[in-house]
Parts: sequence; C-alpha cells; structure tokens
Amino acid sequence: MEVALKLAWLSLAVVHGAPAAVALMPDLVTRLYGVAPGGDLGILIRHRGALFLGLCVACLLAGLDPAARRAISVLVGMSIVGFLLIYVQAGAPAGPLRTIALVDCAALIPLAFVMVAAWRA
Repeated sequence: MEVALKLAWLSLAVVHGAPAAVALMPDLVTRLYGVAPGGDLGILIRHRGALFLGLCVACLLAGLDPAARRAISVLVGMSIVGFLLIYVQAGAPAGPLRTIALVDCAALIPLAFVMVAAWRA
C-alpha cells in the first residue's frame, strides 16, 4: 500500500510539473497558455508557476512523510478541484484550458486515493 501511495503522490507532483516549469522556463507560457511571457498576464502565470512548484515539492514531501499527507492532500485537492470548478463555470472552453482540465480530471483518481489514505490514518 505504501508503494502505491508514493506513486500516487509522485503522479500528483508530475501533474503540477508542467505549470511549475513556466516559473523556470518563460517560453513555456506561450506554448502552454498562448500568452506572451513578458506581458502582465505572462508574469502572473510565471508567478503561478512558482506556486505550482511549491505544490510539486509538497507532493514529493507527502510521498516521504506520512505526517504531512493530510494537509498536503487538502492543498492539492483545492488546486485540482478548484481549477475544474472554475473551468466549468467558464463554460468549459476549448484550447489549452481543456487540456489542463482533462489532466486534472485524470488526477482526481490519485487524489482520491491519497486523500482517503491520509484521512483514514
């Protein structure tokens, strides 16, 4: 069970990896989001990438430290479910946001697994 949990946490870190990468590689802002990296929106997206980097690190920490799992599962859940709710409220637009929504939908599976395990412990 512990190996499966570690793999689930790793998969959640990977899901947050692409948006985290824009903090370090500004050119990805255009490829992932269709926005110029140097404009106001691009800078905000890069800052968002830094926050996602924090989520990646937190997921890796949760894979190693069972005591951190409850709090981190809530943070990751807020990220994934929060985006999906906002996406649906926006009318489920096509384009790059749909790809993000599909990835986040897939991430609901490992998220549910780690949340149940964290809160049953």
